Amino acid sequence: MATQLKRNSKYSEAEWTARQELAACYRIFAMMGWDEMIFNHITVKLEDQEGAFLINPYGMHFSEVTASSLIKIDIDGNKLDEDNPWHVNKAGFVQHSLFHRVLPDAHAIIHTHTTATMAVCGLEGGLQPTNFYACNFMGQLAYHDFEGVTVREEEGERLVEHLGNKRILMLRNHGPVVMGKSLSDAFIKYWALQRACEIQLATMSMGKPILVDEEVIKVHQRDLYMAAIPGQSGKAEFDAMVRKVDKIDTSWRD
Repeated sequence: MATQLKRNSKYSEAEWTARQELAACYRIFAMMGWDEMIFNHITVKLEDQEGAFLINPYGMHFSEVTASSLIKIDIDGNKLDEDNPWHVNKAGFVQHSLFHRVLPDAHAIIHTHTTATMAVCGLEGGLQPTNFYACNFMGQLAYHDFEGVTVREEEGERLVEHLGNKRILMLRNHGPVVMGKSLSDAFIKYWALQRACEIQLATMSMGKPILVDEEVIKVHQRDLYMAAIPGQSGKAEFDAMVRKVDKIDTSWRD
């Protein structure tokens, strides 16, 4: 990420870095039109504080989020920084807390309701190999049937079972849950998934799509991951988007 401002002495260096990165991510989502009123969440695990996470203040638009306004919560969604006046949407944290709890590598989790991703989640067959980006995800997505708003803990067992060893769960008739080993990793997965869904909708609106052959998909995925920078999934892309956000407004850093 671009050079950070002097850290707020109220927080550890690790927490302030995480706060700035997450605030930047919320602003990127707002800039890209991936926000949904005051709803949806992007959460990250605080690496220097066992069982602590950051989440957006309930009632605040993504375009308003700042590093210091993010709320620190425990795994059950209870506030850990009581001086923060904003509320937590504990119901919205149910699925996040489930995956953060059982998946050690789920450092960051993104759940959205964009038109393109929700449309594909509501389509028979889901995401199909109709374009370059969609080919990235073939065989790498899990699906879970709609059971109503995801606020009931008893649904958790089925969510985990259906996710299996995948790290993107397409909630049918609802929207995607994207998990990453880092925030930038989750971001780049989400960006590519969003593009895949947008292009699929455009393609299918014009007629019968041309589906990429399974053998070609295997070659595509092999070569795609050969070109990746080890240990830096999405970092260059995320940093570029942060610079773009900074040209609009730098208040997210505060």
